[in-house]
Amino acid sequence: MAKVYPLEPRKVAKVQTNFRRIVTDIPVPEALPILKELRTYEPACMEGQPPIVWDKAQGFTVSDKWGNQWLDFSSGVLITNAGHGHKKIVDAIVRQAQSPLLTTYCFPNESRAKLVKKLVEVAPKGFDKCFLLSTGSEAVECIIKLCRTHGVKVGGPKKNIIVSFDRAFHGRTLGSQQAGGIPDLKTWIQNLDPGFVQVPFPDGFRTKDTSFDLFEKTLAANNVDPDNVAGVIMETYQGGGADFGPPEYFQKLRQWCDKYNAVMVFDEVQAGFGRCGTFWGFEYYGVTPDLFSCGKGISSSLPISAVIGKADLMNQYGPGSMTSTHTGNPVCCAAALANVEVILEEKLVDNCAKVGAVMQTALSKLKDKYPTRVGCVHGRGLVAGVQMVKAGSETPDADLAWNIVRICIEKGVLFFAPVGFGGATLKICPPLCITEAAMLEGVSVIDEAIGQAIAEEKK
Repeated sequence: MAKVYPLEPRKVAKVQTNFRRIVTDIPVPEALPILKELRTYEPACMEGQPPIVWDKAQGFTVSDKWGNQWLDFSSGVLITNAGHGHKKIVDAIVRQAQSPLLTTYCFPNESRAKLVKKLVEVAPKGFDKCFLLSTGSEAVECIIKLCRTHGVKVGGPKKNIIVSFDRAFHGRTLGSQQAGGIPDLKTWIQNLDPGFVQVPFPDGFRTKDTSFDLFEKTLAANNVDPDNVAGVIMETYQGGGADFGPPEYFQKLRQWCDKYNAVMVFDEVQAGFGRCGTFWGFEYYGVTPDLFSCGKGISSSLPISAVIGKADLMNQYGPGSMTSTHTGNPVCCAAALANVEVILEEKLVDNCAKVGAVMQTALSKLKDKYPTRVGCVHGRGLVAGVQMVKAGSETPDADLAWNIVRICIEKGVLFFAPVGFGGATLKICPPLCITEAAMLEGVSVIDEAIGQAIAEEKK
């Protein structure tokens, strides 16, 4: 279970740069009534983030009411790809909300029509259909259903197995959590569905063997007949560590799925809309899936998600039999359409690739500087994971990671709580509009925070 950040204000050094400003104790004393009210009336699951009360956010900075400003390395958990509060997105939301049309259920609306067309247009060639939903988890649930429906149709009732990867995160609803491979049963839903099978993810750190042979050997060890696999779903990169696999692995997986008539799925909820330095993250692997899920960076603001796929898979359910109450909400659609336009017009994918290359190089130096405490640094574009370990081992060090995040917050760089295997990964994912100067300043703060946290351990 994640640690809870205390609500006792700490005296911290004042900070004043072009991007960061810290002028109060942290947490801010005046913010305590709000923080305590939240802890009183919300369940404990909502207590895991640093105690910062957001007031406004613009571009790649976040501010509170009391004069503090943070350089945002969270993107609101990989949401604000176009940056916080982009005027074109705000204007689209306001314009739609004032129309006035706030909801239509599944009745047609113009915003929905424009968005599904745009998403199919920016998808790789061969994708025909787009189904809008509310969250990434909901999109994954839909994909599981489509995979199993297709499997049973072409291979009978036994062809219902969903293969996914260990250490994966696909969401927090029942099916999406079972597709994930999180091993801590105290904080995760135990997988009681024999139709979900996990194989090792070829990250090269936690799983040293990155050959595709391991995929086939693991299925055999679990007595899985490949002919009974309905679909294989993977995060384009594993969110917990920003872990990518070798392109040749997924190219062989594409061939395997074709051979056994299994649906190949990429979960692009974190990876899409430019985050990896390409518009779609899976472009890195040189393969095209049959279905993929979208969310988070799809709107840079409001809750909306999508499943994009080929018509034969997407049309398996008839009229009225696969819907969602907020499918294609007109206000959310307006935000998402404006977001895609901003990403394309402002060439944010190019900026991500350019600034991201510098960021990955700068972060890799942390491994050289702290070789016994930084287990690995993984990532592409403007997403990275710095995985902290106990001295001289590969054992995740959640306490060290937690203290590094705390120190970064006190120095004016905003992170969410550590994630990934053992809760020991610093997830770095600034908005795609960030400048090189701002990014490098943030990395320098991470460097300082690691050094300070290690020094504090010795006291």
